[in-house]
Amino acid sequence: MAKKRFSKIVIVLILSLMGILMVLPFYWMLITSVKTPLEAVHFPPTWFPQHFRFHNYIEAWNQVPFPRYFLNTIIITIATLIGVLITSTLAAYSFATIRYRGRNFLFLSFLAMMMIPIPVYIVPGYLILTKLHWVDTYLALTVPWLANVFSIFLLRQHFMTIPKDLYDAAIMDGCSRFGFLIKIVLPLSKAALVTVSLFSIIGSWNAFIWPLVVTSKDVLRPIQVGLAYFVQEQSTNYTLLTAATTFTIVPIVLLFFFLEKKIIASFARSGLKG
Repeated sequence: MAKKRFSKIVIVLILSLMGILMVLPFYWMLITSVKTPLEAVHFPPTWFPQHFRFHNYIEAWNQVPFPRYFLNTIIITIATLIGVLITSTLAAYSFATIRYRGRNFLFLSFLAMMMIPIPVYIVPGYLILTKLHWVDTYLALTVPWLANVFSIFLLRQHFMTIPKDLYDAAIMDGCSRFGFLIKIVLPLSKAALVTVSLFSIIGSWNAFIWPLVVTSKDVLRPIQVGLAYFVQEQSTNYTLLTAATTFTIVPIVLLFFFLEKKIIASFARSGLKG
């Protein structure tokens, strides 16, 4: 018993240390965002600001059109989220419940696409968008991302945990295959759908390379591209940089903590069968 207790204490200490190391950069960002410019570059650095300067947030907000960047990001995020939920649900339901020739090969082909890095298809993707005259439009920022392979995989794994007896009983009661999806499968998959939604939101919110390539107008830039231009303008003003970074990532951090239990439940159940 004493040996087990000692092992638990060691594990807790190690995990606590790792947690502190993970939180430390965020803490440094927060305290730097409320420091004065002189204190931010002072050496040795101070771990707690002597004078809180919350005006840094207002000043950073007014330097560039952050309200427009946030609006663009919200539009892109919502449109992409709706598309991902629809396409991922239908594709995953097909892979999990419908038997047809070539199903496994098609599913493996989808998984293989996850191994292709973004730089590989940036140039051909841009050429296609140019032919469609979608460059510098919201279509270029949303349509290519309306389907997500990881979301299909996650939902497919979760749908396979639903007992087939439920489907047989629903068919006997006169329920169609699509009706079974809407009335039974989706209500039983709330945790997985929340996880897919969160990953889609994070992906859209943090998108940088693709929006940078397909947009050149300031009115279409999402938050990460706008933040990058802001960094170029304020490259030495660390207080404004950290303030802008803070109000950029806070919505995603809060959303993650709010949905943390749903994410854990989704991964726990999706790994039971597959």
